[in-house]
Amino acid sequence: MRRKRRNHLPGFKAKVALAAIKGDKILVELAEQFDHHQNQITDWKKQLLE
Repeated sequence: MRRKRRNHLPGFKAKVALAAIKGDKILVELAEQFDHHQNQITDWKKQLLE
């Protein structure tokens, strides 16, 4: 069964990206915490830094 495609508000993406930039947790832990793939979190982080 496929998961329905999720659309997130910019605030949520920024929250996740800021957590990744902060560096308190490793990417694997953030992926588990926010229920997203590590690559997605990395993409959001790059977008925030641009």
